[in-house]
Amino acid sequence: MTTAEQLTFPLPHRPALGQADFLVAPPNEAAVALVDAWPDWPGPALALVGPPGSGKSHLAQVWAQRAGARTLDPLDLYVDFEFGDEPPAVLVEDADRGVDETALFHLYNVVREQRGHLMLTGREAPARWPVALPDLRSRLATVPVADMGMPDDRLLAAVLVKQFADRQLRVAPPVISYLVTHMDRSFDAARRLVAALDEASLREGRSITRPLATRILGQVRDAG
Repeated sequence: MTTAEQLTFPLPHRPALGQADFLVAPPNEAAVALVDAWPDWPGPALALVGPPGSGKSHLAQVWAQRAGARTLDPLDLYVDFEFGDEPPAVLVEDADRGVDETALFHLYNVVREQRGHLMLTGREAPARWPVALPDLRSRLATVPVADMGMPDDRLLAAVLVKQFADRQLRVAPPVISYLVTHMDRSFDAARRLVAALDEASLREGRSITRPLATRILGQVRDAG
């Protein structure tokens, strides 16, 4: 089945912050199912992992909103956590990029002792993070992992269609198929490409056709 034909099959979605939607498709459905199992996670913590642009931060924010989670900066953790009487829900994003290991170890223990939940996001499984503290390393090695993977053609096409629709733009399926085949494979790339095409369409007073898509795609790539 071609990408254009697949556009006729809507993907499930759920509300996120603002008016954005998180689309569910084969590359992320296992991770979504594990996140959705909250509060019945297999342990006190869950690691949501994936490469940049895979949508992990978006899904983490969906969970944080649902759970009423408190978001903590990985570079500004502290040891004396106070969460009140209710079981805490805590989100720490990009925890693999540098964190106070002692503070994260204490945070994990406090969440577990209070029967709460901790979500950590990163580019790869916590067992592979460069952690020096032995006690924290042993904790992270047991954390279940929800792996996002990268979006496939169907998911990228659906994301493009939705982002164009959010801007009141209708783009022909062959143009969507062309973009999916030639663009960088990430949600961030889709966002930047749609914004650039919208701007060019308005500036030049023309619809979004394949020639315009080809030119703007090259410009977006050159801009990095």
